[in-house]
Amino acid sequence: MHARKGHIELCSIKVIKKQQKCRRHIFPHVNSRKAKESIDWSREVIAQMIGGHPEDIIFTSGGTESNNLVFHTAVNSFWSHHRQLAQNSGIVELGGIALSLPHIITSNIEHDSVQLVVENLVKEGKAKATFLSISKKTGCVEVDDVITAIGPSTCLVSVMLANNETGVIMPIAEICQQLKVVNHQRGKEMPKVLLHTDAAQALGKLRVDVQDLGVDYLTIVGHKFYGPRIGALYVRSPGTSSPMYAMFFGGGQERMFRPGTENTPMIAGLGKAAELVNKKLDLYASHMKEVRDYLEASLVMAFGKEKLCFNSHFQGSDRLPNTCNVSILGPNLQGRKVLQHCRRLLASVGAACHSENVSRPSHVLLKSGIPYKVAENAIRLSVGRATSKEDVDLIIEDLKQAINEIELCAAEPGLLLPDEN
Repeated sequence: MHARKGHIELCSIKVIKKQQKCRRHIFPHVNSRKAKESIDWSREVIAQMIGGHPEDIIFTSGGTESNNLVFHTAVNSFWSHHRQLAQNSGIVELGGIALSLPHIITSNIEHDSVQLVVENLVKEGKAKATFLSISKKTGCVEVDDVITAIGPSTCLVSVMLANNETGVIMPIAEICQQLKVVNHQRGKEMPKVLLHTDAAQALGKLRVDVQDLGVDYLTIVGHKFYGPRIGALYVRSPGTSSPMYAMFFGGGQERMFRPGTENTPMIAGLGKAAELVNKKLDLYASHMKEVRDYLEASLVMAFGKEKLCFNSHFQGSDRLPNTCNVSILGPNLQGRKVLQHCRRLLASVGAACHSENVSRPSHVLLKSGIPYKVAENAIRLSVGRATSKEDVDLIIEDLKQAINEIELCAAEPGLLLPDEN
C-alpha cells in the first residue's frame, strides 16, 4: 500500500549502497578474495536472521527456485531411500518392485511457486499430492489434518509460514512437533517426512527462528524484506541431517548444491537487508502494527463497521503486523473497480505478483470461507516501514472519493465511469 504514486521503497537505500560498494570492489577487475568475503559475510548475517548456521544457507535466484529445489530434493530423496533399501536387500533393480509414488502434503492456499510445482509433479506422474483445506474459523492449516494425511510414501510436508493475502501465521512449530513423533514411529522401509516452509512473507515482519520451527527447509526471498530480488534456501545441515539434491550441474559454487557463478552484488545486498532486520526487527514490526491498526480504525471511522469486512481477522489466529485485507461492502464496489478510481492509493486485490488475474476473486479468500460477493470487493492493503499515519489519512480520503464517485455514477446510469470512456 502506497499513498503516493511513484513513492515506492522497494529496496533500502543502505542495501543499494552495499551493492554499489560491492560492485566497485569486484568490477571491472575480478577480485575473488573480496567476492568470497562478501558472500561469506552475507551467508553469516542471513543465518543469524533465521537462527541457523552459515553452512545451512544456499543462495538462489529467488523464492521460486528455492521452492522448486525443495520439491526436487524430496522426490529424489524418496527414490534414493528405496534404492538403498533394495541394495541392502540384495535387489539390483527397483523395476520389479511395486512402489508407491512419493507423496507430498501441502495446503490449498500456497503461493504458485509451491502449488504449481506440486501440480506439475502429479501431472507428470512423478508424485502424489494432498492439498489440505484450511480451517474457515482460523484461516490456518489444522495440525491434525496434516498428521492424518501422512501415509507410508509421504516424503514432504510444505506449508507457508504466513499467508501473503490474509497475513495469517501457520502453526509450523506445532506441525514439526507432531512430525517428530511420526518419524520416530516409522519403520525403516518408509522415508523420513521432511518439513518445508516458505517464509517469504514473514521475514522482516516477525521473528523467524528455524530452531523453534524445527523445519528442514525454509525459503528466503530478498525483496520481501527490502532487499534485492534474489533469494536463499535454508537447509538443516545440507546433505546430512536434511537431504539436498542439485537441480542442475556446473561449477562447484554453493558446495555443488546450486552451481553457477554467484551474483555477488545481489548477495551482498541480501546480506545487508538481513543485517538491518537483525538490528531493527522489533522497531519495524511495532511501527507496522501501529500504522496497520490505525488504518483499520480509520476505515471503521470513515465507512462504518457495518460496511466493512476485515478478511484477515480469524478467531484465535495470529497475523503479520503489516497486513490488512478488507472488503468495502456494497454493489459496484469490487476491489478492482475501487482501485481504478483511486488517485493516490497503490494496492492490489490479491497477491501482488498475480495482480493481472482480476477476472475473479482471490482463491485464497474463497478457500478461507469468505463469501464470493465479499471476496469480490476485497482490497489487500499492506503497510511498510516508511508508511505513516499521514499516509493512511490520505489513503482514507482517496478511498472515500473513489467510492463516492462509483456510487454517484451507479445512481446516474447515463454517467460513464472513467474506465468506460
